[in-house]
Amino acid sequence: MAFFFLAYLACGAVAGILAGLLGVGGGIVIVPMLAVIFPLQGIQAEYVQQFALGTSLASIMITSVSSTRAHHARKAVRWNIVRRITPGIVAGTFAGGLVATHMPTFFLKIFFICFLLLVSAQMLSNYRPPAGREMPGFWGTAGAGSGIGLVSSFVGIGGGTLSVPFMNFCNVELHHAVGTSAAIGFPIAVAGTLGYIVGGWGRPDLPSGALGFVHVWAFAGIATASFITAPLGARLSHSLPTAKLKRGFAIFLIVVALRMFYGIL
Repeated sequence: MAFFFLAYLACGAVAGILAGLLGVGGGIVIVPMLAVIFPLQGIQAEYVQQFALGTSLASIMITSVSSTRAHHARKAVRWNIVRRITPGIVAGTFAGGLVATHMPTFFLKIFFICFLLLVSAQMLSNYRPPAGREMPGFWGTAGAGSGIGLVSSFVGIGGGTLSVPFMNFCNVELHHAVGTSAAIGFPIAVAGTLGYIVGGWGRPDLPSGALGFVHVWAFAGIATASFITAPLGARLSHSLPTAKLKRGFAIFLIVVALRMFYGIL
């Protein structure tokens, strides 16, 4: 068990540094790494992706708090948007987590692979949707939040990859969109984690250390390490060529996606 806990700490450390350095959500790194570690620990193949997604979302609960505090201190969080989008976020993410626990691992892996490729394409092209309108009212914002939450629950992320472009499209300044997205990550993580816990609760064939489809020891290791290393990544971002690193990371994500697809075949 000690070896695997060290592996979880390493997973969290890498995710935290990359999140701080490149501004990418930790989940996009955590999920593929857990998909490799969990089978080695003896978790059944049909449950690996659900455990990876649920545990990733659980760890984001911790890291999103640290990130939100930093952005709030810089007055970069639009709390009025957070209040309007949170009901949809909670409903969409919780429902998505519940549904995902009853989906075949094959579908969830294919969905995650497609998402990785889309994120890679965005990072390589640096495309951002042009501002086309203002933020919608309560129901429109909540509706967008439900869609963001649903997709986030299927890929185990805090939603920044989706919420930042949405807010950019609605004329929210980029630094406000990033800060607000960090705050939105917390209700996504909480609702998604609850969905994966409830969806897996009471199943007799889950391994020890499981709380539904959240692996408690993996969560503890990843959350601890990523909380510590994320500020280090943020400091490195001011001294390293992040634009070039993002392109390299995008290529790495493509390789990861192709490797996952090969594993399915």
